[in-house]
Amino acid sequence: MAGASNVLGTELQPCSFDPMTGFFRDGCCRTGVDDHGMHLVCARMTEDFLKFSRARGNDLSTPVPQYQFPGLKPGDQWCLCVLRWKEALEAGMAPEVVLESTHISTLEFVDLEDLQAHRAV
Repeated sequence: MAGASNVLGTELQPCSFDPMTGFFRDGCCRTGVDDHGMHLVCARMTEDFLKFSRARGNDLSTPVPQYQFPGLKPGDQWCLCVLRWKEALEAGMAPEVVLESTHISTLEFVDLEDLQAHRAV
């Protein structure tokens, strides 16, 4: 994504094309003025996180075709709202993060050390 940086200070890399993610559904965790949720964190889904998110009122597992949302399963990568990831971190339920695909604006809300501690391998 030309012009956008990741939390490592290098060029933002795509998060996922299958399923197609991002606020703009372009595969990248970019944001804009209409993105009130700030979908900045490229996270690899786990069963525990999906259950946690559902319990918090955000069901990411159930498909919603009218919004081109396929429903997520463990192993899928998805651009999460930064505050949801932070909430999951504080609850001990944070999914792994793809640092190269996580937008630099994430650092306004979460410490790099916390992201690195949950780095996807």
